[in-house]
Amino acid sequence: MRDVCFRCWRPRPVCYCALLPSLPTRTRVVLLQHPRERRVGIGTARMTHLALPNSELHEGVVFEDDARIRALAADPTTAVLFPGGDADPAAGPPVRSLLVVDGTWWQARKMLALNPRLASVRRIGITPRAPGNYRIRREPRPECLATVEAVASALGALEGEPARFDAMLRAFAFMVDRQIEHQARSDGPRRRRRTQAASPLDPLRPHRAAPEKVVLVDGGANSGWPADAGAAGPRSELVHLVACRASGERFEAFLRPRWPLGPSVAHQLELPERRLLDGEEAGAAVARFREFVGPGSVLSAWGSFTLDLLAQEGLGRPPFLDVRDLCARYLRRRPGGIANGAQALLAGEPAEPPPRGSGRAGRTLGWLEVVLARLLHLAGEDHGAGLPG
Repeated sequence: MRDVCFRCWRPRPVCYCALLPSLPTRTRVVLLQHPRERRVGIGTARMTHLALPNSELHEGVVFEDDARIRALAADPTTAVLFPGGDADPAAGPPVRSLLVVDGTWWQARKMLALNPRLASVRRIGITPRAPGNYRIRREPRPECLATVEAVASALGALEGEPARFDAMLRAFAFMVDRQIEHQARSDGPRRRRRTQAASPLDPLRPHRAAPEKVVLVDGGANSGWPADAGAAGPRSELVHLVACRASGERFEAFLRPRWPLGPSVAHQLELPERRLLDGEEAGAAVARFREFVGPGSVLSAWGSFTLDLLAQEGLGRPPFLDVRDLCARYLRRRPGGIANGAQALLAGEPAEPPPRGSGRAGRTLGWLEVVLARLLHLAGEDHGAGLPG
């Protein structure tokens, strides 16, 4: 089995994570990915999502009943990025949310046709500053770019900083170049061979033998200020962090807020407000967490939110297992909250596990143990379920 990066899902020799920036944006980028595109190894929606902390990645074809997409479609500050868009990005209300349909052009047009709400949102197009670099896929027209190219160009126009978003394209250029090199080496006749069927849980198999190397983590943020409240600083900052290992070791830190505590943060995190205000300095907490993680470990969480907060605090981007993504891949649908994911995986109503720390994050960590243990078990069952040799 190939050694795969658990963040970008590319084989380690062609992992592009080291070249990915983390670019904060005023604009919320919401990627709507066709399910078939997720299986394309040289797709760029995940690359785009990883480079933009203020982004979401949704998979599907029809989003008419999706409450999140329905709300965005009804917001006049939302726009759809699509070739031939007839609106100037500078015209009309400022674009605060950008919906991006990711798929082949046939798939993208079909998705718009199947989603009247989406099709009714104002569209914006872009004029490429240079020809697209997607030399490993054929595009129907010169203005058709890879998703990462189109988003970089759109954000450059919307936020007035084209050069800053060009940094997103370094990883893209690396992926294209490596793919072309691989194709050049593989020009000889190909032999078909029967291989074991791929499993969505393949990334977990290396960890079945050493689960203690997986560090489960969850955190809480100081956020929730309305956009016009005038609060200085980032929209979210890490204020609570919990982690544990299969060996039973635990970690917890309360980080003193550097910005005014949001009006409902303590309530949402299920923590005493005084416990947060009396927390330790953020740098010291992150240093303790880095020591707890140690070398050779893999962080694992329900979604990338906590990892994004840690990266904002200077931890960088360690190897990462997104349990929510693995659960969705196995179930072939979005699992909803972590308790719902556990219920779907265990085919019943599992008893709520004991918390592994304080507040909501501690409860989430308890559920995360249950879900990851189940997925590791299922990964072992799947190991012999491929094609017969």
